[in-house]
This record gives sequence, C-alpha cells and structure tokens, in this order.
Amino acid sequence: MDLQCVELLLWAFFLSLFSRVAGNVIYRVPEEQPPNTLIASLAADEGLPDSGHLYKLEVGAPYLRVDGKTGDIFTTEVPIDRENLKDCRNLFEGEPCILEFEVSITDLNQNQGPRLIEGKIEVLDVNDNTPQFPSPILTLSIPENTHVGALFSIPVATDKDSGHNGVADYALPNGPDTPGLFGLQVAEDQGEKLPQLIVMGSLDREQKDSYDLSIKVVDGGSPPRYSSALLRIIITDANDNAPKFEKSIYEAELPENSPVGHSVLQVKANDSDMGPNGEIDYSLYQPNDAVQRLLRIDRSTGIISVKGPVDREEISILKFYVMARDRGPNSKSSKVFVIITVKDQNDNAPTIEIRGIGLVTHQNGIANISEDMPIGTPVALVQVSDRDEGENAVVTCVVAGDVPFQLRPASEAPSDRKRKYFLQTTTLLDYERVKDYRIEIVAVDSGNPALSSTNSLKVQVMDVNDNSPVFSPSLFEVDFPEENQPGDKVLDVVATDADSGTNAELIYSIMDSSMKALFDINPNTGEVQMRTQLDREQRERYEFHVAAADKGVPSLRGTATVVVRVLDRNDNDPKFMLSSYSFSVLENMPPLSPVGMVTVIDADKGENARVHLSVEPDNGKFVIQNGTGTILSSISFDREKESTYTFRLKAVDAGDPPRSSYVGVTINVLDENDNAPYVTKPSNSTYKYLPLVTNPETQVEVVEAEDIDTGANSELTYSITGGNPHGLFRISPMSGEITLAKEFTQKHNGLHRLVVKVTDKGKPPRHTTALVHFYVNETMNNVTLVESLVGHSLYTPLDTDIAGDPEYSRAAQRSNILYGSLAGIAVVILIIVVVMVIRYRLQKEAKSGYQAGKKETKDLYAPKQGPKSNKSKKGKKGKAPKPAKPLEEDEEANRQKTLKFNLINDGVNDSPRIHLPLNYPPGSPDLGRHYRSNSPLPSIQLQPQSPSASKKHQAVQDLPATNTFVGTGDNNSTGSDQYSDYSYKANPPKYSNKQRQKTPREC
Repeated sequence: MDLQCVELLLWAFFLSLFSRVAGNVIYRVPEEQPPNTLIASLAADEGLPDSGHLYKLEVGAPYLRVDGKTGDIFTTEVPIDRENLKDCRNLFEGEPCILEFEVSITDLNQNQGPRLIEGKIEVLDVNDNTPQFPSPILTLSIPENTHVGALFSIPVATDKDSGHNGVADYALPNGPDTPGLFGLQVAEDQGEKLPQLIVMGSLDREQKDSYDLSIKVVDGGSPPRYSSALLRIIITDANDNAPKFEKSIYEAELPENSPVGHSVLQVKANDSDMGPNGEIDYSLYQPNDAVQRLLRIDRSTGIISVKGPVDREEISILKFYVMARDRGPNSKSSKVFVIITVKDQNDNAPTIEIRGIGLVTHQNGIANISEDMPIGTPVALVQVSDRDEGENAVVTCVVAGDVPFQLRPASEAPSDRKRKYFLQTTTLLDYERVKDYRIEIVAVDSGNPALSSTNSLKVQVMDVNDNSPVFSPSLFEVDFPEENQPGDKVLDVVATDADSGTNAELIYSIMDSSMKALFDINPNTGEVQMRTQLDREQRERYEFHVAAADKGVPSLRGTATVVVRVLDRNDNDPKFMLSSYSFSVLENMPPLSPVGMVTVIDADKGENARVHLSVEPDNGKFVIQNGTGTILSSISFDREKESTYTFRLKAVDAGDPPRSSYVGVTINVLDENDNAPYVTKPSNSTYKYLPLVTNPETQVEVVEAEDIDTGANSELTYSITGGNPHGLFRISPMSGEITLAKEFTQKHNGLHRLVVKVTDKGKPPRHTTALVHFYVNETMNNVTLVESLVGHSLYTPLDTDIAGDPEYSRAAQRSNILYGSLAGIAVVILIIVVVMVIRYRLQKEAKSGYQAGKKETKDLYAPKQGPKSNKSKKGKKGKAPKPAKPLEEDEEANRQKTLKFNLINDGVNDSPRIHLPLNYPPGSPDLGRHYRSNSPLPSIQLQPQSPSASKKHQAVQDLPATNTFVGTGDNNSTGSDQYSDYSYKANPPKYSNKQRQKTPREC
C-alpha cells in the first residue's frame, strides 16, 4: 500500500511539471515520457477557440506532434531522452536542457495568414542513470608515515543525470581488517562532490602493505541509485611533499580553427622534494570525451596544446582538471581546475531556411498560392541563422529584385543568432498575368570580412480550385489482425487539398466495388472500418483504392492505394497428416536409427506455425527430430524382449497461447534370426538304457528344442550328424523323435552317442548341436560305469563315433595272435621264457592301475583281455591288432579336433569316491564291466575338487549349458584340450530357461 502511495505522489509531481512559465511559451516536461503524453494545449494557453483553426508543427519533430484541430502537443514514439538530445549533451551543472518547437496557427474561418508560435520545452531530468566510478577498482597510494588527518583525493564518480539526480554522496564502510584506520570526507568544489580519504590511524607498511575497501556512490534521485567500486589502498614508502600549482585555477581563450599543436596555456606546479620526488609529470585528470579529443598536455612541461580541430559552434567551453604527480616511489599528486573558452571566428556564413507555413506547402523549392489570396498572405517562413556569435552572428536579410513579396518579422523577440520572417505578398496576385515568381533572399552577417549567402523560392500562383486532393502518403499500408469484429477500425486515410473553403472539403469513397462488401469508409473523416471478419488462412492481403473528391466546381479527385496485410492469430492447431502412424522396423538396429517419419502442418503463419515435436511419455526410448519429423530410436530393439512400442507425439506451436495436438504412433519390431535354437530335452549328460531286445521302429527318445524367434526363424528341423555309423537310429526332421531303425546285435552292446543337429529355417540359419546317449546291454547293473562312460563322451571329439562295443570285431584277431604266441613258445624255450617274463610284467603293470605321468596305449573302449580258453581259440579269426598310437600323438590330434564344451557343475562336492578297477574277474554278467578306458584317467572320482597333479592335466574346456552347442552352418567339430582329473555327477539337472537364453554360443 505504501508503494502505491509513493507512485501516486510521484505521478502527481511529474504532472505538476507540465507547466508553462508566465510570459514565455516555455513548458516543462520530465524526460522519458510514454508516447501520446500531453505536454501543452496551445488553444487554451493562447486563448484561441477550440475549433476553426489549423495547427501545424513546423519545428520539433520527431519528438513532438501537434493535434491539427486542438493544438495539443503530445510526445511521440521517439522518447525524449535528456542525456541524448544533441543540444543537451555538453551542458554544465545548472544549465537547462531546452527542446525548441514552432507551431503555425491558421484561422480557417477568416481569410488571414497564419501566425507562428515559438516555444521551448525544458526537459527535466529523471533519475534514469546510475552513478559510476571510472573503474571498478580504484587504486590509491598512501605513504606509511602519513600523519593522522591527512586527506587523499579519491577518483570521482560521474552520473549522466543532473541536478539532484546527479552524484549526491559517497560512503566508505570500514572492513574487518581496517578498523578505524580510514574515514571519508566529501568536499564540494563548484557544485561537484569530491570524495577524500582521511587517514585516521597509524599505517605501517611492514605490517600490512595494502587494504581493500568498498566505496559507494549514491545519487539524489527518488528512489536513489547507487553503485560501488573496490578502493585498493597501497601503503608506500614516504614521499613528504605533494606538487603544488602556482595558481588555484587556470583560464585561457582558444580561437576556434586553431591548428593542431597550437599552445593554449601552460600549467606549472612545484615540489619541494629533491630528486625524483621533486620531478613532476602532468596529465589530464578524468577528461571528458571533448577534452580528450581536442587537447593534449605535455607530460614534462605542462603545456596544453591543440590535438584536434576546434569548432566553437560545436564546443564553446572546455572545463577539466590537470593533475601533477611527482616521480617518487610513493608519488604524491595534486590537481588544478582549467577553463578554456573557445573564441569565435567568423567562419560560418548565414544559413537561410525556407519552408512552408500554414496551408502553403513547399515541394522541391516551389510554393503554390491561389490567386485569390489577400495582400500580406505568407507564402513561406524564412529562418536566417548564423552559428557564429556576437557581431559575427548579426545578420541582415532582404528580398532581392522587383517582386511583390517582402519579409516581415515572425517573432516579436528575435534572438541575435536566429531570426524568423514571413515571406508575404505585398499586392494581389493575378494568375492570368503572372503565373510564377522566382524570389531570391540574401543574408549578410556583420563580421569582418562579412560573409553572405542566398537562397531562392519559386512561387507558383494557382488558379481557384485547380488543385486536386492529395493523399500523403499515396500508399497506405496497415497490418490488421484476423478474427476481428465487424465495425473495427482499420486505419485513417487523410487527403489534403491546397485549395480553401468548399474547394478543400473532401469526400472519401472506396473505388473497388468488390471491396465494398469487406470494407467501409467514413465519407467525411476517411476512417476505414471492417464490414466482416477476416481470415488470414483464406486470404492474407487486400489491396484497394480510395478516392478523395473536393466540392469545387468542377470537382477534383485524388486517389490512394490501401494495402491491408492480415496478421495471423494462433487460431489453428498443428495437424498431423495421418490420424495415427504405424511403422515396422527390424530388431537389432543400432541406436539413433530412423524408424519412421511424420508430417505435421499448421495453417497459421510465422511463430504461430513453428511447430515443436516431442515424444510422450518421454521414457528415453525414442526421440524425434524437429524440422524433419524423423523418429529415432535411442535403443537397439530386441523383439524377443518387446515386440511393440506405442507412444504419442505431441505437436506444439509457438503461438501465444500455444496450441497443440497429438497422434498415436505404433512401432512394430520385425524378427531377425538372432537366436539359435536351444535343446530342452534330453540333457547332454544324461543317457537312456535300451535292452538288447528292443524292437525296431520303437521310439526310443524325443529331442525337444525351442527357438525364441518367430516365423520361419523359429521353425526347427532335426538331423543326426554323427555317432550313428551302424545306422541304428533315425530321427524325424520335424518332431525330433528318435526311433530304432535296426535290431541290436551283440556288437552293438555298449554306449551309443548320437550327435543331433537342430537347425532353424532362418536366413542365414542357426543351429544347435546336442548329444543323445543310449546304453545298449542285456542288463543295467553297473550304473556308475555307464555314467563314467557318458562323462568321457562329453570330452570326446564329436567326429569320433561312440557306437557300442569297439573291440567286438577285433576279439577273434586277438585270439589268433594268442595261439600263435603259444606255439612259438613251445618251439623255442628261450622265447617262451622271455615271453612269460614280459607277460608277467605286463599283468603286474595292468593290475597296479593308473600312475601319474604314465602313458597308456589302450583305446577308450578296448575290452579287458580275459584268460585263454578253448572257446576263445575257436572264435572268429581276425587281423592282428594294430599297435596303439603313442599318447603324445593322440593328445595332439585330440587337441586339434576337440569341441570346447562347458561342463555342467551342479555344485555338489560331497559325492563319495568311486574307483573303477581296470581288471574284472571272468564271468562278469555285465558286458560293460569288461570295458576299460583308454583315457588318461584310470578312475573317475566324485569328490570335492582337489588340486591336479600338474597344470597340464587340468580340464580347460567345460560343457555348455544343457544340450546346447550353437552354430551358424559350420559342421566341423573340434576336440578338447589335454586333461587329467575329472569330476562327474550322475544325472545333472537341466538348465533353467534363463540359462538357456544366455549360455548358448555360436561355433
């Protein structure tokens, strides 16, 4: 509430300033008033009636305008800024800022010439500028032995405002590190506030060599404005005496147009110190722009000379300070005030300005006047001025030649520098006798030597009502918003007629009949109004012609063109080209790939049609490019995780208020064959027991697999790619059902490993390899052995067939070899003894089991050599067994072919130790008990992990999860690396679905 009261009081104060000084046409107005602010009312002030007079502003544009009917003077769109007015830029304190104006008043009721009113407007300062220091950091040097009470000048602040709005006071609050050391005294010199620092305490440079204070300057405005600067005080060594000028003030005169280098005056200061402390440098102290541009000072001698061209008409007086500073290490300074008055030279000839007055307008130096004008009718206003001063500015003005015109003073109190005259008729003009006159005006000043100038005016005598109405300008352009109401004003078209009376009375009309349904014009005032509502989206520009016809006989008419540009309003929502959008994209596209493009339009224009697109909800998965409408993905799509994305696009225009619209977007992710099948049943480490009597065409197992892709990418085919050398098994390509194709025989007893390949129909196809184990035998008594055989199978290369009894065909051969050996022993006793010794040692080594580091030569599935019998001697004849390949070669070949598997570790480490002896007693009922492993492992131990005998024998390949060995068309198998100790678990469980999705690897 208090703030509102203060504002009301301030406005009342400003309005009180719009006053007129009695006796003179002088008004006062604060600067920076808004447009159309009333300054004065000439009709009321001059005692004229409110109607029947024509008021015209002759001088004062562009800051002022005059109402032609009432004579009221208003401000315009161009603000009156006191600090930027040309005549007010170099004012000194207390000098008023004056804005001159001239208004001509013509009585339309009486046939008389116009009268001229000259006035002045004093532009009052408003506190619209903040005082400023010359620098944000002020440095002041003070000797350390300065006595208490010494004063040091602080650089003054300046304020573009004047009077009480200028610099009013300074403040220097003490900081925490300067308690009571410094104070501030504000002196005044010729109306200027001079801040001075007072030393109030003892200064010791060795204790502290500088102090930083904040100095504040405040103006006297309401509310006050202020600013601050950092005052840095440097404590220096002693310098006892400051320079002292010989005079307290220096004054000199400088003729204008003095050459550069011309000496104006010399300032001189003395310093009682010796050496550098007594040597003095002179400088201009904080000079203004004019001083800095026109003058320079010699640093050593103090001679002030001309630096630039001096023009008294531009700068008539220069006021500034000169500083004298000694050259001591802790320099001292003093300053003196200098006033230089620029002396006038008669270097400017008088200027003659001729312009129209009242109803008489001038164009291209020609004035038109009707022949029925009375004697004494002003034809022009002549202003004669001289920029010089004194006698050089006293001007005599005459009309040369024999013409019926004379000059009459237009102002009752003319100034010496500027005189105004009416150029008026001395006789009645006759159009039929003389149609035009060339009038030459001569002006001579009183200088020595005198300077003169001439100017001329052509006066054309016009016949009665021979002037057509004229629009000014002839083209009216206006911006008009759409969605208007009928009857809204569009613009005023105004025409003038140089005639008078009824010959100057105008009637306005619209000439284009097609536009009369849209626009209407007042026939008397020329005000154009709307008849209907405009829609810019239908039409944004209208052009038609208006006419102004006078009432003379015959009537004359003038025309003008009116262009109405319809301004846009934000009355249309952004519109997507489709009601919804659906795009299909391939999965696995990289982030920031384009997934679609939308198009949005806005029927509005400009900012109202500038549309911004955004994604809602903004979850970071999609972004849209404004300008192109391209939708980009911030993620890489995985159809198996998410196959469809839906969101909305929001389109918002830049109107005020903004308008928006939405559209739904669906992104369908198309499948790619990026997932290999995975087998869910059976597990690689499981087996199925098949009796020897199993009938052919019996379904013995089903391989079940899944593929998380879709379509052809998830359609699977099954095939047996290894481990079926006898053709015992076949698999359905579509269902994965494994059936027995042939009957089992004795040679088929043992472990069978089928390598099943599961392939999808994608492009390119992906596949998975699985192991299916069958154990064929009459009985199933030794489960542990079968599990160990399955465990060894997992580490056997896939290109090695494991199919029943590998030694069956070679049993007869071994029997023949045995019989031959016995016959040789009978013939040669020595050979028999040697053979027996060798046989004894071999049996001893065989019974001792596996020894670390010892190489065995037996094959994995070689049956144990039983005792000789007659039955065996009568067995099938066969070839002699091939010598066993050295283990080093087997290991190297195995290492090149091995397929790397991941062994399933169930985490159970407390299984009991199981030893599988290599030798079994004869007559064992289970054929599997006669098998002996050719692996480097003589025994399989299920126990907590223990350190291996050496790194060379550690298992470096693990069986992959469940049955999955994935590939993309490479059917070549590889073997595993060298190994020694293995730990197996019977019947390990299958992987979870989560493991199935993460563990497959491509071969």
